[in-house]
Amino acid sequence: MSFNIPKSDKKRVVIVGGGFGGLKLANKLRNSDFQVVLIDKNNYHQFPPLIYQIASSGIEPSSISFPFRKIFQRRKDFYFRMAEVRSIFPEHKIVQTSIGKISYDYLVLAAGTTTNFFGNKSIEEGAMPMKNVSEAMGLQNALLDNFERALTCATEQERQELLNIVIVGGGATGVEIAGALSEMKNFVVPKDYPDLPNSLVNIYLIEAGGALLPSMSRESSESVEKFLRRMGVNVLLNKMVTEYKENKVYLKDGSTIATRTFIWVSGVTATPIDNMPANVIGRGNRIVVDEYNMVEGVEGVFCIGDQSIMPKGDPAWEGGHPQLAQVAIQQGALLAENIKRLERGKELKPFRYRNLGTMATVGRNRAVAEFKSIKMAGFIAWVMWLVVHLRSILGVRNKIIVFYNWMINYFTYGQSLRLILYAKKAKEVIDREERLAGSHWGDDLKSRGVDYNT
Repeated sequence: MSFNIPKSDKKRVVIVGGGFGGLKLANKLRNSDFQVVLIDKNNYHQFPPLIYQIASSGIEPSSISFPFRKIFQRRKDFYFRMAEVRSIFPEHKIVQTSIGKISYDYLVLAAGTTTNFFGNKSIEEGAMPMKNVSEAMGLQNALLDNFERALTCATEQERQELLNIVIVGGGATGVEIAGALSEMKNFVVPKDYPDLPNSLVNIYLIEAGGALLPSMSRESSESVEKFLRRMGVNVLLNKMVTEYKENKVYLKDGSTIATRTFIWVSGVTATPIDNMPANVIGRGNRIVVDEYNMVEGVEGVFCIGDQSIMPKGDPAWEGGHPQLAQVAIQQGALLAENIKRLERGKELKPFRYRNLGTMATVGRNRAVAEFKSIKMAGFIAWVMWLVVHLRSILGVRNKIIVFYNWMINYFTYGQSLRLILYAKKAKEVIDREERLAGSHWGDDLKSRGVDYNT
């Protein structure tokens, strides 16, 4: 396989990852004097803040996903390739991917993060992560399938395992999925499963620390905890999960919770890139950058968003910025300007993060929001959360569909999205994936005599 991208007199900017940061960067380089190549393992941009609503059957996957080729239609000197990046060879300015290699003049790593299981194999093998659209669809299938099986299972023990839902991680994703599943329990189960008492459905939210939403204020944390407890969620603070086996979650204090729905949203780690110098890998596997988002000591390579960490350079955020969408968006916008300035020999502008606020919702009329010195909780915060997220979704059609589903949910919870759909891959796709998996893309290309001048 090959990238099949024509050579050009223009310098080439290769962007790895089409998340918030990579997409903003690619858009800001529009009509520039660069050839832009975007690489992503999916052929669509996804909107992570609403992924939990797919898992709870609140919206359909296509509502928060938008094809890259639709975004960049009729864009000159722009190329998208669906691939996974394996390694980089900065001394030759080469990126090795699952479909071949590509040269670059400027490389921007914006591949985001993946779920962090902290090296616990039993949890990694048994838990259900919820980091992307496909994982959320898998979780949705598992939840609905467990409800169906709970009606026909042979023993009470199996029924309780099927109806106990355990969520690990008290950050924004954890509290949002806990709230959404609580609403499903209270409003959907009685209608869709009238012969299944919803009192049998137990939702546990486990947090190793002493408070939910640790990145927000104590007032917001307490408000969210109060909301969730009123909604029937069992909030367990200062509890650490150590193992998952035989359909049981084991806690450090020796207690266990039987469940077949074990959701892990307890942390993230930066997406790894092979052959990166060890000295540029920082906390959380994030790539260390300077105040211009340059990877220190690696010429022509930048990193933005959740995959990067800027421990120095931004006086207000010593130690690194939070892994939030706004950080990635702002870094992508500034980096586009700086790459242009770099070509013109002008002085680069250092990155300074503008904190636009933080929000989290736990259900209908319940949310928290913080903007500098302003903190709010309840209905007004919830309305603001709706407006901000609706504005951020790509595409007019998607905005309309999401708004429609929200309105149906608000009044009736009656939309017909609760389908159990298991996709079957075509044999051609399966064979291709097996061939790629069997290829040793991570090998040192130099040992195989690869022509770096391609």
